[in-house]
Amino acid sequence: LKMLDPARPPAFEDMMLLPYFDKTRNIDFGTIRHMGTDDLGHEVYVLGKKNMGDRCTAMIMSVARLLGVEHEVIAVNCMSRVNLFMMIGGFISRRLGWTTIGRPILFRGTRDAFRNIANLVEITRLKTMQ
Repeated sequence: LKMLDPARPPAFEDMMLLPYFDKTRNIDFGTIRHMGTDDLGHEVYVLGKKNMGDRCTAMIMSVARLLGVEHEVIAVNCMSRVNLFMMIGGFISRRLGWTTIGRPILFRGTRDAFRNIANLVEITRLKTMQ
């Protein structure tokens, strides 16, 4: 969606400009949110699935199958790219409300994981071309 340059880790200010970075509330989990349209015209959505893991992916794909659009849906589980700093920082910032402490930890974790996350985005983008 071109919100960040995949070639370089973002600055803190860049991360804070992202629509949902460290802004997700408990009520947001389980809600499908439209993020935008990619450069190939594909609609991109996100879903915070908390602890549901692969069960949520299976449910999404089952609904897509029922609607006859299974070939139009790619469900991507990003959790394998989330590191401990991201989890701890997010917990401190969002759950405890201590953003002054949690955000720098979350930011460090996100910067550390950035190349892996950008790689997952590219892999997914290539899948849409098939």
